[in-house]
Amino acid sequence: MSRITRPRFARRLSAVTVLALATSFALAVPASAHVEVEAEGASALAENVTLDFNAETESDKAGITKLEVILPEGITPADVTYKDGPAGWELAVTERGYTVGGPAVAIGEDAAYAVTVRQLPDAESLAFKALQTYSDGRVDRWIELEKPAEGGHGSTAPVLELAPAEPGAESISPSPSAEPTTAAPSSPEASEPTATQSTAEADTAGAKDEGTSTVAIVALVVVVVALVGGGVWWFRRRSGTTTT
Repeated sequence: MSRITRPRFARRLSAVTVLALATSFALAVPASAHVEVEAEGASALAENVTLDFNAETESDKAGITKLEVILPEGITPADVTYKDGPAGWELAVTERGYTVGGPAVAIGEDAAYAVTVRQLPDAESLAFKALQTYSDGRVDRWIELEKPAEGGHGSTAPVLELAPAEPGAESISPSPSAEPTTAAPSSPEASEPTATQSTAEADTAGAKDEGTSTVAIVALVVVVVALVGGGVWWFRRRSGTTTT
């Protein structure tokens, strides 16, 4: 009897011990880092709203150097202005949003910065997909829109919840499109000829055509004269031969 009971008890005890160790390990693992966005009193159609971003570090070997944000629908790059952030960091406009970056923050430290948005769109929430770059080239992508399963961490994008619009709030006129700072602006003067240039080019073309016509006429006259002269010479020679 005792020979059968002891192994069962030992197996149960081992299972309980493993479960306890696994639970302890799970509780000891820190929550996954992420990017957060907050705004005091954020509501739909609110104007001149300051968004505070905080990017937690996940590296113990390199510092954060840049954050690229993909703006949600309803906010254009021209609507965003830089307010403050790590020393030496600046904002640059991109085709799909903006980047803020500069000298790497200290290893192990988070990167926090703030921007001001001209007006928030009429929505219930806004997702700001973010790409977080480190000095060693590592990139953390916080772009998932669905929340991870219970107990999971995932790489969800920072989301800002908005309160309903204030009574009387209206959408203001859209901002003019901003050119990405990574590309050199086009020069209208270089792409379109001026009136003076067009006239000069037309005169030059006319002069070329006139010169070509003159040369053609002269060449034709020379050919005709040569043919006439050759005919006279042949006729005289033939006449002389016949007389002899």
